[in-house]
Amino acid sequence: MVSATYGTTGVDWENRLDVGRLRRERLQKLKAELDRSELGALLTFDFHNIRYMTSTHIGTWAMDKLIRFALLPRGGDPVLWDFGSAARHHQLYSPWLDEPHAAAGRGEHYGARAGISTLRGAIPTGAGRAEDVAAKIAQVMADFGLAGQPIGVDMIELPVLEALQRLGFPVVDGQQQFLEARRVKTRDEVGLLTQAVSMVDAAYEDLYAFLRPGVRENECVGLVSKTLFDLGSEHVEGVNAISGERCSPHPHMFSDRMIRPGDPAFFDILHSYQGYRTCYYRTFAVGSASPGMRGAYKICRELIDNAISLVKPGATTADIVQVWPDATDFGFGDEEAAFGLQYGHGVGLSIWERPIFSRLTSIDNPETLEPGQVFALETYWPAADGWGAARIEEEILVTESGCEVLTKFPAEELLIAGQRYYTTGGELPPVRESQSHLNSRPAAGGVA
Repeated sequence: MVSATYGTTGVDWENRLDVGRLRRERLQKLKAELDRSELGALLTFDFHNIRYMTSTHIGTWAMDKLIRFALLPRGGDPVLWDFGSAARHHQLYSPWLDEPHAAAGRGEHYGARAGISTLRGAIPTGAGRAEDVAAKIAQVMADFGLAGQPIGVDMIELPVLEALQRLGFPVVDGQQQFLEARRVKTRDEVGLLTQAVSMVDAAYEDLYAFLRPGVRENECVGLVSKTLFDLGSEHVEGVNAISGERCSPHPHMFSDRMIRPGDPAFFDILHSYQGYRTCYYRTFAVGSASPGMRGAYKICRELIDNAISLVKPGATTADIVQVWPDATDFGFGDEEAAFGLQYGHGVGLSIWERPIFSRLTSIDNPETLEPGQVFALETYWPAADGWGAARIEEEILVTESGCEVLTKFPAEELLIAGQRYYTTGGELPPVRESQSHLNSRPAAGGVA
């Protein structure tokens, strides 16, 4: 066992996750990337990058607003401008923002300030919010002797970009520095990711017990969400609940479809524990599985096992994806059309971080695996019946000697959910066609 799972509270009698160390090490890694670049500062409007840089969070409602922003100047510490009273809250409860600046003589609340951007353009342009944002950033840049130096930004509204350029700042891509800093996880990040997947383990346990003919996909989403929030999740980003004929092609969105006897059903559970995400597929058959569905699951499992067997330090993403089939082998015209089905991606404060595994990009642009990386590998295979499909995903930690699979809910064989049925001749076979007449005449292609 490499990655331990702890309770969600702090105690004095056991070394658990060290939140102070988490904050320090994340910021140190980001500063190191800034130092290696030619940038004068890193500017972020992205919710997850703000959290990585400043260790602040004001609720998932703000994730799509682009309202708050933070700057890391070369040679300095983060400055965060935040929404309304959130800034005052940071001044009271997030002392790591103000303390380094106060120690350097820059004032009491230099690091945690009130400030808002344009609300994605909702504030009238005449109000001058874009110009105000640029002026705030320019003042900090001047305080650190960085006037006119390039600013790396992850995402930005065009009026703010133009306002910064008018003040003489070259605005360039800074997302690469953030992604590079986040590529290899610290020990506390690994702990949080492990805790997050353990909560999904529990959600799958509840889901397996709940699945039966007559429940709807959206009911499954509600059940999973309640379990996760009860266990301490701060955000259920999504639950892909896909069943029956909706499995192929994969629509990536749950519906109100009612599950029927013999249906395949696969789920992807994405949630956040203290900011750290999961991406975790499992597939079930409800009541029974067709021979075609059982075959699809075996292929899907073989594909992911082949990939996991190659994961170790020094291996590349190209090594991994070359054991996966070409898109044309499972019904797609090219790799772009099949993107995301035989796939892998880093997991951290967001999903789809580095490294990325895809035959579309990885063969010609490989990334080398390192200890401390955490990523998800996911495979897909359509059933021979033309409408069912299997989906499996495992989250993996690269260790010094190989890897550890963090996702623990059983997936080596296709699980049958729902009650068992008994006939006058004994238990109804778990592998059978969902239409009874196809099973009563084996010579016609059914299962005895």
